[in-house]
Amino acid sequence: MTGSIRLATARVGDLAAVMRVMDAAFDPAFGEAWSGAQLLTLFALPSARVCVAWDGEQACGFSAARIAGPESELLLLAVDPLFRGRGIGALLMDDWRAWAAAQGAEDYFLEMRADNDAVHLYESAGFSECGRRPAYYRGNDGVVRDAITMRRSACERKPD
Repeated sequence: MTGSIRLATARVGDLAAVMRVMDAAFDPAFGEAWSGAQLLTLFALPSARVCVAWDGEQACGFSAARIAGPESELLLLAVDPLFRGRGIGALLMDDWRAWAAAQGAEDYFLEMRADNDAVHLYESAGFSECGRRPAYYRGNDGVVRDAITMRRSACERKPD
């Protein structure tokens, strides 16, 4: 299903394409999308990487991650709703972990809103809940939601 998808490290010139995916993928009710300025800061950090999934010339997904010593954190992952169900999220997850492992990461973390459907993607990639922050997120819809921290160790295998 992902045969036509290619992954590439984003360049500053890809920012508009990444922001189009961000705008399509993140529901404004939750207030989770980053601004272009926030995302642009990652391009200047040698410890961070933005990866774009391309279908031909169209950006259809992206991930943003950083590394600190033996730990890496997934900051953002988004797939354009028109491209969901094709395994692009899983490809981006695998790419993130491969990049981070090459930088020496041994543990992988992410944080998400407790009612985010992406939990299924993360669990299928071998992540499990390791912490919870009650009433952490306040969405633009006025609802307060818990944050879930998920972790996967490099020595843990992805479930078959």
